[in-house]
Amino acid sequence: PHLAAARERGTSQTADLHPQCSTMIRFLLLQNKQGRTRLSKWFVPFSSESDRARIEAEIHSLVVARDRKYSNFLEFHSYKLVYRRYAGLYFTIACDIEDNELSYLEAIHLFVEVLDSYFNNVCELDIVFNFNKVYTLLDEFILAGEVQETSRLGIIERLAELERLD
Repeated sequence: PHLAAARERGTSQTADLHPQCSTMIRFLLLQNKQGRTRLSKWFVPFSSESDRARIEAEIHSLVVARDRKYSNFLEFHSYKLVYRRYAGLYFTIACDIEDNELSYLEAIHLFVEVLDSYFNNVCELDIVFNFNKVYTLLDEFILAGEVQETSRLGIIERLAELERLD
């Protein structure tokens, strides 16, 4: 009965059953082994910079101390942290508890592939010295906390087009 009513209204059954449900990335962090945040993008407001710094430090201590035999997902306050380590950098996404953690693990991997393609074997110094380009890449990939583009080539082509306009 729900599906037929949804079709008449032109909406999906899922939207009817979960009207307030939306998957969203709350924030993305890129930290090195020493705890320095090399990139942070917050999609939800926090009260102050000191709160952000405290949260970043807490997340770093949790992720670095975690044994490799455990999964790359853990609960943190009212969020779920999905993280992955590449060389000496930890890529961490905070999402809602109900969200699919595997999709965010894939999103992290895609972001690393995009960085690797753009910088030809990316390293931490590329991110530090070209942070404006990294933020532009991230904005082409994730907008307002939602993954907008899943094509590595599409993201790279858009950034090349933006560079041609400059």
